[in-house]
Amino acid sequence: MTRDIALVAFAQSDHRRTSDELSEVEMLMPVLHDVLGQTGLKTADIGFTCSGSSDYLAGRPFSFTLALDGVGAWPPISESHVEMDGAWALYEAWTKLLTGDADTALVYAYGKSSPGSVRDVLTRQLDPYYLAPLWPDPVALAALQAQALIDAGETDEPALAAVAARSRADAEANSHAQLRGSVPQGDYLVRPLRTGDCPPIGDGAAAVILAAGERARRLCERPAWIRGIDHRIEAHGLGVRDLTDSPSTRLAAEKAGAFERPVDTAELHAPFTSQEVVLRRALRLGDGVRVNPSGGALAANPIMAAGLVRLGEAAAAIHRGGSDRALAHATSGPCLQQNLVAVLEGDPR
Repeated sequence: MTRDIALVAFAQSDHRRTSDELSEVEMLMPVLHDVLGQTGLKTADIGFTCSGSSDYLAGRPFSFTLALDGVGAWPPISESHVEMDGAWALYEAWTKLLTGDADTALVYAYGKSSPGSVRDVLTRQLDPYYLAPLWPDPVALAALQAQALIDAGETDEPALAAVAARSRADAEANSHAQLRGSVPQGDYLVRPLRTGDCPPIGDGAAAVILAAGERARRLCERPAWIRGIDHRIEAHGLGVRDLTDSPSTRLAAEKAGAFERPVDTAELHAPFTSQEVVLRRALRLGDGVRVNPSGGALAANPIMAAGLVRLGEAAAAIHRGGSDRALAHATSGPCLQQNLVAVLEGDPR
């Protein structure tokens, strides 16, 4: 890398089960104003803008163009979009800043899951010839992964319940979380996963600002420097994968430099309790690492924004001095199919 690039600001909405009274633009506007206000920047000061969202959730093509009303696209701006979680939009913005074409970037993502059936919508991610016609939803596929872990002796149902309890307890301190505090495990959705092992369905948005070099230090008292970032993908066919492991996460972490020195904090995008088990092992996280102090995706899982939230939460921990070296992870697709890992560091104190 030829330039030092940092996350200098992070903002998110209050994640809610429904936001019927708000359009995507109305949901985004307060978040964008917040993240810009933290740095004192105006839209005209941003060199590059990139967003992440899904037309499948909105139910219409090119839905992201409507969200640009919240940014302000006149006078013309340099803008791009990914049909992915906002974490991948951040990756594109990071690449843009590396080239020197811009010094600042605004990255945002949003998702409204409440209008339809998310479990049906996400089946469209599957192989269209063999899997999608069977309509296995993400909960059923996650249950297959959880059962594989149990059969391999890697976890059991009480251990999964403990992951859920810890996450919701940590979310008590997160005013933006959708679920906080003592949440019962509930009934089985798809055995061995109970309601408490699965993420809440809800609406939400998030945004971050990236800046390069000395510009980052002028905008933020303690920038969260991106020391490494990488993303990898597993085979599309679930039948050829070992669901108890995540080689793509391990490889992305290796390329991002995560194994060079220990991290003190990890924000993992693990929508299901069983996926935290897989990720902890792939990322070699010991008991001394604080995992998902924000509550993670089990406390709030706005689809297309939850991965960007993990990066933002990791950066925010560095901004406020709660972390010196943090790992952030984002995923997309069934059973941890695609994985992005970033290593963030603060300046020495």
